[in-house]
Amino acid sequence: MAISSKYSNNTGVAPQGVSINDNRRIYNFGERIAELNPVASPFFTYLSKVSRKPTDDPVFKFLEQRHQWQRRNFEVESAVSAFNPSGGAASVSNMKIMAKYDVYGRTTTVGQPCGFILEEGDSVGQVIMIEGSFDVDGSGGGAAITCPIGIRITNNDGDTAASGSTDGYTQFDGTIISINGKPINATDHPNASTIAFADGAKGVVIGSAHPEGGKAPDGWEDALYDREGYCQIFKTAMKLFSGTAMATRYRGEADEFKRIWRDKLMEHKMDLEHAMLFGVGGSDESGSGPVRKTWGILPYAQQYGTSMAFDYSSSTYDSFLDELESYFAPESGNSGDKLVLASRKVIAWFNKLGDNTFLNNTVGSSQYKMDVQNIQGAFGHMVTKVNTIFGNLHFVQEPLLRGLYEDYAIAVDLKNVSYRPLVGNSQNRDTHITTNIQGNDEDGRRDQVLTEAGLEIQLPETHAVMKWVD
Repeated sequence: MAISSKYSNNTGVAPQGVSINDNRRIYNFGERIAELNPVASPFFTYLSKVSRKPTDDPVFKFLEQRHQWQRRNFEVESAVSAFNPSGGAASVSNMKIMAKYDVYGRTTTVGQPCGFILEEGDSVGQVIMIEGSFDVDGSGGGAAITCPIGIRITNNDGDTAASGSTDGYTQFDGTIISINGKPINATDHPNASTIAFADGAKGVVIGSAHPEGGKAPDGWEDALYDREGYCQIFKTAMKLFSGTAMATRYRGEADEFKRIWRDKLMEHKMDLEHAMLFGVGGSDESGSGPVRKTWGILPYAQQYGTSMAFDYSSSTYDSFLDELESYFAPESGNSGDKLVLASRKVIAWFNKLGDNTFLNNTVGSSQYKMDVQNIQGAFGHMVTKVNTIFGNLHFVQEPLLRGLYEDYAIAVDLKNVSYRPLVGNSQNRDTHITTNIQGNDEDGRRDQVLTEAGLEIQLPETHAVMKWVD
């Protein structure tokens, strides 16, 4: 994008004859800076054009929601020994189950109470399915099968913290209503049969069955998780450009002032790209003025998101698909498409996935090849589109992923990131140029570009850092 000598003070309005040399003007450059060589800074370009959401607070709060109505799955916290469903009717008492995600829907390594199992008395009518063991004659002589067993909850004894551990669980009573898809009755399941539930057996809520004329049950709800982001102040300025230098004609490019300005705008834009990729967020309030730093997508995804590891020579279709199976899980808030910022080395690896390549030879059948194709992107980028059964990956070359990051790719869910410039009280702190900031007694010209903005990253598990090794 060429730098003109005339600018408007409003983004998107044609120049009206106002020269950039106008004394002490502030020129709103805004999202137009994304148009400067978009191939050199793909992440900032996509953020500015697709995911721009101004904020009026430099420390912006936002809430994450993980819809738990899609989940309501759990595990058995303590094994239930074999018992006999005599007479076609069987009940379980004090059965303990736990979820492996917290009230915010975040995956945990320790058990949590199942808040979606309604409180005492109100949970009557909820129906759950748990993986259990059924032995038709109770002999234990090899006839037992593992199958889904349906239970209608009759009483919830409440949420409890497990003794001597950090685990929590929910304890309930219930009636067994089905075994392996069949209603339980004395004919199909004689008195000698036994049922058991193993520690860690999987279960899920499958609905509710309430009596006609019954009372309304209590409800449950998602909890929203509170996060914080920061607007970082970026400044790029020229050294004092003397009046003599401005009046001098140079070889190469005659107007040295315009050449320097063009380079400084690109320098400023690349500062934004670096910060949005690699920044480590935080706020230091100890000085005379707070210093805030925005998070970048790579360290944030490393700390709180998803990590994947691959091998250039031995990774197969199966290993790649295994990683994507859980990564694209819709219950985590994923969309079906990811922007993947990748190094040239990784882009080259993906472009070799096809006929007569290591992947085809490793798998041995063309039906397992990933669909890899190159398409033209919306903002001038070449995009390598990789279609999988779980979702689409749109690989774009990120020039800054080189050196120590040459084996990296960053998968970004654009629905869960936002570029957040500070805008409030009729003041716009998105990218703008401030002219003539030199002192009144200086014989020359000094200008600067200033941006105050940050990156909002929601649902970090929907973003991923992919790393390849040789």
